[in-house]
Amino acid sequence: MSLLDSLGSLLGGNQEGGGGSLVSVAGQLIERAGGVQGLTNMLQQHGLGDAVQSWVGTGANQPVSGEQLGQALQNGGLGSVVQEAAGKMGVDPGQLLGQLSQVLPHAVDHLTPDGQVPQAAAGGGFDIGSLAGLAGKLFGK
Repeated sequence: MSLLDSLGSLLGGNQEGGGGSLVSVAGQLIERAGGVQGLTNMLQQHGLGDAVQSWVGTGANQPVSGEQLGQALQNGGLGSVVQEAAGKMGVDPGQLLGQLSQVLPHAVDHLTPDGQVPQAAAGGGFDIGSLAGLAGKLFGK
């Protein structure tokens, strides 16, 4: 079973409005980047440093555009994840990036409740269950 399938089933499958799918894609990006620490480091290195710091911190999340997120993910080697997910969801990659730019800040914020990026888990694994409540929180399900 793929990460998307696992996370989707944890979140109750595709929820109305694509909430479950978006959180699944966010989870896949985090996993492929090597966890929250890997993703935040990569995004910081590719121009989203201030925004990412706000997502990790305990204050308000600074927004990013889908274009900014897409450029950072592409430069960080994760553009293929977005392309694959967009194909599976039947949406344009630009549309998916626009939606991810709304969800990913909340996912990082959700995974860093004390304002600190957790150290990578042993073996670099990402705990899929840690995002289980996010779709309901974001999409009111």
